[in-house]
Amino acid sequence: MSARITQRGFSLIELLIALIVFSVGLLAVAGLQTVSKQANFEALQRTSASQIAHGLLEDMRVNGDAIDVYLAAAEMGGGSRGAEPAPNCSGTAVCNPAQKASLDLWFWEQVLDGNLEMSGNTGAGGLVMPTMCVEGPAGGGAGIYAVTIAWRGSASLSNGNASACGTAGGNYGANNEFRRILQIPTFIDPTQ
Repeated sequence: MSARITQRGFSLIELLIALIVFSVGLLAVAGLQTVSKQANFEALQRTSASQIAHGLLEDMRVNGDAIDVYLAAAEMGGGSRGAEPAPNCSGTAVCNPAQKASLDLWFWEQVLDGNLEMSGNTGAGGLVMPTMCVEGPAGGGAGIYAVTIAWRGSASLSNGNASACGTAGGNYGANNEFRRILQIPTFIDPTQ
């Protein structure tokens, strides 16, 4: 007795089912790619905010004689500091501590807004709708100083941060659900 072996290929229905399963897998990978890009952008924004806050705090630490100028800055961002202050404290220009503090605040606002990286006539770097606030002890004495940076995130989240930095403008949603906050506190003794 010879056993007859029959071979047959895929039927059209089996091919369609395999194609549907493959397509669903590809759609899931594409969705994962989108979520990954969004998370990467959020991480980049947080890293940039951290670098800006640390940079401003170090300038404050070095220029302690003008700590009150830094504290009087209020909310910064969106070009609120205006044009570059004169003198610009570079080369042969001599600045007093208050002029240096004004230049520091202007410079860090430029970085915050992305105006140091230009594409045409607009800033290409920086944070999305940023606000920066400087807080410290009344009278500018030794104590804890904090730089708080707020920016607009891409997804709605509950915001439990008590800082009021950036809440006045309404840039971060009706309940500030798109507001992201980074606050860096440090001890500064302006007399040293």
